[in-house]
Amino acid sequence: MDLPPLTGTERRRALWKLAMADHGIFRQIYLNLHRVDDRVWRSAQPAPWHLTRFKDRGFKTILNLRSSTPTNPRYRLEREACDALGLELVSFNVMSRSLLEPERVLEAVDIWNRLTPPILMHCKSGADRTGFMSTLYLWQYAGVPLPQATGQLSWRYGHIRRSKTGVLDYFFERYAARNAETGIGFRDWVSNEYDPTALKAEFRGSSTLGDIADTLLRRE
Repeated sequence: MDLPPLTGTERRRALWKLAMADHGIFRQIYLNLHRVDDRVWRSAQPAPWHLTRFKDRGFKTILNLRSSTPTNPRYRLEREACDALGLELVSFNVMSRSLLEPERVLEAVDIWNRLTPPILMHCKSGADRTGFMSTLYLWQYAGVPLPQATGQLSWRYGHIRRSKTGVLDYFFERYAARNAETGIGFRDWVSNEYDPTALKAEFRGSSTLGDIADTLLRRE
């Protein structure tokens, strides 16, 4: 869906929504930016001026893990900024409190083959979805052992395991347990055994602290 460029009024409204409704005002102080490895970095939602800085630092690709609805003001700002800067913007929607369908998990594993580094990957807060994708990347693409890779799902990035977002940790835990029992490979498990609905129903990760955090941060 091709849309005309944002007008001045639309841009001001979009920037206001990015700052206030999307909590962007806090990201001016702390973007939750971290290096995953030499190819990939992770962060919270960047504003257009953040993207300019990333371009100046040599980044080639932005991987957006949020919704990419063409009419969404936040996405339109990002799309226009990336186009103007010559950054490739790739969108791959992930949810923080739900699990991907099997075919989408495999897409998440393979997506790195078509992205040009250095890559900046972001969600809203840089805590949960970036943690899930960073874990998959390090483990399945970079060859880092799973127990080490899951360090990307950590409180130091803002991820709260005991909240509903802990279902992302549970995904990796259930595979590890099944692999220990049968030796099944990850792709085989995803294709033949993994049931995201059943796994989410099994998961029990809510806590008062986690529920408060989910509400205040408006987890997606």
